[in-house]
Amino acid sequence: MADLDVPPQVPQSKTRDLDKLLLRHGNLVDPGFVPGPGLRDDIRDYVRILVIGAGGLGCELLKDLALSGFRNLEVIDMDRIEVTNLNRQFLFRIEDVGKPKAEVAAKRVMERVSGVEIVPHFSRIEDKEIEFYNDFNIIALGLDSIEARKYINGVACGFLEYNEDDTPKRETIKPMVDGGTEGFKGHARVILPGVTPCFECTIYLFPPQVKFPLCTLAETPRNAAHCIEYAHLIQWETVHRGKTFDPDEPEHMKWVYDEAIRRAELFGIPGVTYSLTQGVVKNIIPAIASTNAIISAACALETLKIVSACSKTLVNYLTYNGGEGLYTEVTKFERDTECLVCGPGILIELDTSVTLSKVLPLALSSHCLFYTTIILIFILTYCFIHAKLSSLLLSPRFSRLGFS
Repeated sequence: MADLDVPPQVPQSKTRDLDKLLLRHGNLVDPGFVPGPGLRDDIRDYVRILVIGAGGLGCELLKDLALSGFRNLEVIDMDRIEVTNLNRQFLFRIEDVGKPKAEVAAKRVMERVSGVEIVPHFSRIEDKEIEFYNDFNIIALGLDSIEARKYINGVACGFLEYNEDDTPKRETIKPMVDGGTEGFKGHARVILPGVTPCFECTIYLFPPQVKFPLCTLAETPRNAAHCIEYAHLIQWETVHRGKTFDPDEPEHMKWVYDEAIRRAELFGIPGVTYSLTQGVVKNIIPAIASTNAIISAACALETLKIVSACSKTLVNYLTYNGGEGLYTEVTKFERDTECLVCGPGILIELDTSVTLSKVLPLALSSHCLFYTTIILIFILTYCFIHAKLSSLLLSPRFSRLGFS
């Protein structure tokens, strides 16, 4: 039998899938899309991405972004690796327990993806200077906290500037791609401050946090969560009067866990564990690895679409439900035009002779300025009292008594 002519194997490019998006036109591309190798190289060399959070979703984001051609990444997380993280945060190993998540995650991705540079930051997001966040082209959020999202949303919207016609200046828009998961459910959203709804515009999408009546906690606890909240909300203040509880301090969390165990044994309630204590105190939402992978993929794709214009971006909120079958839906939410965080604000021009009594009614008539006015009243009242007190203490009467 004659030997068959077998064509030589042509090595496939590592970027072959990425090239299909960046090197050719398509029917869904953005009008500003310019395909070519130069675009791929610019993404690799110049685009800087900040990933906030190195947990279940953050690990997936780092991996997906690195494999999508991004080479300049940074990650920030204040937590250390725990044994309970290992079932879904695939970048960590048992020998990593106790180490900073950001540092280990960065190291593992750089080991597996050649050419990528990831700078880890083991710190709180509030500890960074505001300008630190302005150095990045896009901020990708892998957070499990509403408070952290609100903080980053405020920072990104703080860079936003408006033209005289109340249209946002394009160069001041700091894009954010936010992902979140809860069990088999998740969401991915694109936030372009001044263009799409910011986090505050749609804060109503998040359900109110579960709170327990104090009388139940103190007198008739019925489950493990009641015992934990009793130790956290009541016993801590009783024993450590005046000392602020820090949920990110391991010693504080261990103390609450021990107290919850004693409380549970007293009432014969089972189920108090250290991981449950963390979940109740920090309001941690249970996560599943497959859901994290799906939502991370959506976030990484949206990040690539924003920087390359290879396709139109998500408009503007994707929900995923894998609990019973597979269901996804994209919803277009509208901006709150009077949002105090991402809105242009209201310009009020006044003559210098106008008194405060005439300014306050004008400000209070605007829904947008209502809460700002309350803060303004507090500040002005404080300054007025302080000025009066200073004037009184500097009067000759008090000077003679040694109060000057």
